[in-house]
Amino acid sequence: MQQLLNDFKSGNFKQVYLLYGEEAYLRLQYRDKLKAALTPPGDTMNYHYFEGKNINPAELIDLAETMPFFADRRVIFVENSGFFKKSADLLADYLKEPAPAAAFVFVETEVDKRSRMFKAVKDVGRAVEFGTQNEATLKKWILMQLKREEKKIAEPTLNYFLQKTGTDMENISKELEKVFCYTMGRDAVTTEDIDAVCIRQVSNQIFDMVEAIALRRQKQALKLYYDLLSLKEPPMRILFLIGRQFNLLMQVKELKKKGYDDKRIGEKTGLHGFIVKKYVSQASRFSQKELKEALTACVETDEAVKTGRMIDVMSVELLIIQYSREREGERR
Repeated sequence: MQQLLNDFKSGNFKQVYLLYGEEAYLRLQYRDKLKAALTPPGDTMNYHYFEGKNINPAELIDLAETMPFFADRRVIFVENSGFFKKSADLLADYLKEPAPAAAFVFVETEVDKRSRMFKAVKDVGRAVEFGTQNEATLKKWILMQLKREEKKIAEPTLNYFLQKTGTDMENISKELEKVFCYTMGRDAVTTEDIDAVCIRQVSNQIFDMVEAIALRRQKQALKLYYDLLSLKEPPMRILFLIGRQFNLLMQVKELKKKGYDDKRIGEKTGLHGFIVKKYVSQASRFSQKELKEALTACVETDEAVKTGRMIDVMSVELLIIQYSREREGERR
C-alpha cells in the first residue's frame, strides 16, 4: 500500500498494477484514483475497460500494442477477469515486456499468488492487497470522518457502532452518512442515534440468536430466525452462519482453556478486539461437548436438506428448537 501511495505522490507510475483483496471499499477507491491519475479527463480514445470472465487476452495485447492517440499512455482496466486464478499464459508472457506506452490495471477480489499472472505483475509492476482492516485502522478512519463533520463520539459508543455495522468499510461509510444526517445540528453521536438509524448486520443477529439458544430463550431465538427469513435471508445461509458461529465459539473456548488472553484469542481467530469479550462470554454458556454436538448437527442438517430428506426452512427451525429447549431439570 505504501509503495502505491508513493507512486501517487511522485507521479511515477508502473506499467502494470494489480489491486486485490476482500476490502472492496479500498480496492475500488484506489481503482478510481489510478484511473484519474493515468487518464486525462474526458479521454475516451485511450481508456479501455473490460469486466468478466470471458475477456480475450489476445484482444488486450492488440490494444496494448496500438499507439495511444495524442496521449502518453493507452490505459487498459481489467476487472473480475479470473486471470489470476486460471491459466492466462499468453498475457502473463506479454506483461514481462509490454509496449512502452501501455498501462494495465487489474482489479480482482481473489487471486492465486502461485499463478503466472501474479508473478508477472510482481516482477514488472505492483500487486497491492486490500485486506480486512484491523480494529485500530477502522477506528482511526471513522474518527477522521467524524472530525470532518465536526462530530464527537465516546470510545464505548464507537465500539458499539462497530459491533452493529461490522468491519466492511463500504457498509461503515453508508451507516456513517445516516448518522451524520440524523445528528445534524448536534456534535455528539450517541448509542441512541446509532440504534435509531443503523441497520444491524445479519452476523450480529446470528450472534444474538445463538445467545438466545445458549440462554434457552426459545421464543426469542425463533423470533430472530423468523425476522431473518422476513428479510429474505436464505435458510441455508442462516444455517451456514449458525454453524460458523458454533465453530468460532468452540475455538474461543479451547483457546481460553489454554490460558490465552482476549488479545491473543482475537489474533488466533480473526475476531476484532471490540467483540472478543462477547464471544468469550457466549462460549462460557456452552460446554465443549455441546458445541461439538451443535456443529455436527449443523452439518447433518445441511446434508438432510441437500439430499431432499428435509425442507430448508423447517430443518433450521428444528435445529434451533433442539438446542434452545430447557435442559433436563432446568427451570425458567
